Formats: sequence, structure tokens, C-alpha cells
Amino acid sequence: MKQKEKPKTYTPLTEEAYDRYMQAGSVAAQVLEESKELVKVDASLLMVANALEEMIYEAGMKTAFPVNISLNADAAHDTPSPDDIRIFAREDVVKIDIGVHLDGYIADTALTIDLSGEHELLVEAAVAARDAAIAVVKPGIQIGILGEYVAKEIMSRGFKPIHNLTGHGVDRYVLHMPPNVPNIPKKGGIILEEGMVFAIEPFASTGAGNVTDKNRIEIFSEIASRPVRSPSARSILKEINPRRGMPFARRQLQNYSELGLTRLFKDGILHGYPVLSDEPGSFVSQSEHTVIVTEDGCIVTTSPGTARTRLPVSHPPSSDD
Repeated sequence: MKQKEKPKTYTPLTEEAYDRYMQAGSVAAQVLEESKELVKVDASLLMVANALEEMIYEAGMKTAFPVNISLNADAAHDTPSPDDIRIFAREDVVKIDIGVHLDGYIADTALTIDLSGEHELLVEAAVAARDAAIAVVKPGIQIGILGEYVAKEIMSRGFKPIHNLTGHGVDRYVLHMPPNVPNIPKKGGIILEEGMVFAIEPFASTGAGNVTDKNRIEIFSEIASRPVRSPSARSILKEINPRRGMPFARRQLQNYSELGLTRLFKDGILHGYPVLSDEPGSFVSQSEHTVIVTEDGCIVTTSPGTARTRLPVSHPPSSDD
């Protein structure tokens, strides 16, 4: 999940912060694993998104951003609308991107589910690229080198890395900040330091390796604070203020008003995130882990190995139920 870049202001990685990052990562890993059971042909996208978010809440955490469910050529930023009627089809390549936070400490992780069974190598490309980049993370290296490892794994399998999407640094209540983690070779960049926290997020594509904005916008974040006259707009602001700028979806608003949301967007108080898509007819895969740079490498906060307890599963009905 992408957000407007923030200034470089890192919160010191205290023991308390480390523990919260790890707890958030444990829940994010478990929820992502459960998505494999929920994403089935004829299942409702809306029901899956709601079920995954409910698992996060039941675990005592909050969403760092709405569950993203992006299909086929769409790489990122899609999430169901409040009245979404879409169901998964047998030919779908499904990206599930999950963000969890505990007291603002964020875990961001994603996987790809190939319902057709015809894109195994594409799914593998993103996973291999992620793992190759993780393997070289350590203090003292320049962030640009990670792009070389990502691109090599993806291109060796006959696909293109999406060059205009990157991984990203995270901080407390900040979903996107330096360092940007490239998916193509880049010279230089930030030198990694112990205690940095960031998400490695490769995308592999059968298309052009370039995403553009679609007209669909379901995700927003608050980027400015100023008085508003509209009662419906004020009601939305009151509801989203505790998120401290982290993204939300229309379907997550209890006091949803199209008029109020439009007013806030036009007044520049909200930023919208269009769905990002490669060329029509292409397929995109995604894989993502959040890491903390350690003295001699890194620890993956969102690895399934961090799981501590099993989450309750609420299986959404298919369209035939």
C-alpha cells in the first residue's frame, strides 16, 4: 500500500517499539495466511475483505490501511466498495495486501493467489525477488542494490518488474517514507542503518512493467487539517482523525456520506489513491514483507514464523450460498 512520501524523521527503535512491530507482524502474517482459505472461485471480494479486517480487530490490532484486493492487471490500491458485487473468477490472479498496526507500529505484507493455476511462475517470481532482496539487507549497503536482486529474479523468469512501484520505509503512524526500495537496478540511495524498518515489495508483470492510474478510487487518507462547514464532512473527519493520516476505505466509514467525502476531497483535505494497473490483458503478481535492519542483517516481522496464536476464521459465503 502506497502513501504520499513523508519527511525523513525516524522514531528511535526502542525495545517497546520493536515488540510492537513484532506483534503487529505476527498478526499480519496470520491474517495473510488465512486469506489463502478465503479467496476461492465465486467468493465475494467484499466478504473476504471484511472477514480479514475482522480478524485484525479480534486480535486486538487495527488496520494500517484497508485490505487491498487487486485482480489481474491491477497491481495495487483496489479494495471493495460498500456495495461491491464482484466475485472471484477462475482466471483471476489475486493480490492480497494487508496492513496491521499496534499503537501506530506497522506491519505491511502481501501475497498473490493464482486461482487459474496457470501463473505459478509469475507468482514465484515476486516471492523469489522478495527473498533475494531480504537476503542482502544489512547495515552499510545502499538501498539501490536491492533493486538489482529484485529485477534479476523477475527477469530471469521472463517477466518485467514494475519499475514505478517500490517498497517503502515505515515509521510510527507513517505508512510510506524513505527509503524507497526499488524494483529495478538503481545506483546509490540511502545507506541502510541498524533499526531501520521498511517493506520490500516486488511486483512482477506479464505486461509493460509500468502502472498507471485508473478511475476507480476507494481509498483515501487525511493530508490536511482545516475547518469545514459541511456537517457530513465534519462527521467523517471526526471518525477518521484517530487514524492520524493512515488510509481508510469508503466501506469502513460508519458515518459515510458521498457528499461529505466529495467535499473533503475537493477541499484538499483528503488524498485519493487510484487503482494502479499495468496494460489491459496483463497479469501482475506481488509479494511483500516488512523487515527491521539488525546488526548483521535483518529480521522479517511478517514471516509466518512469527505467528504466536491461531486466529479465528470467518469463512465468507460464495455467491451460491
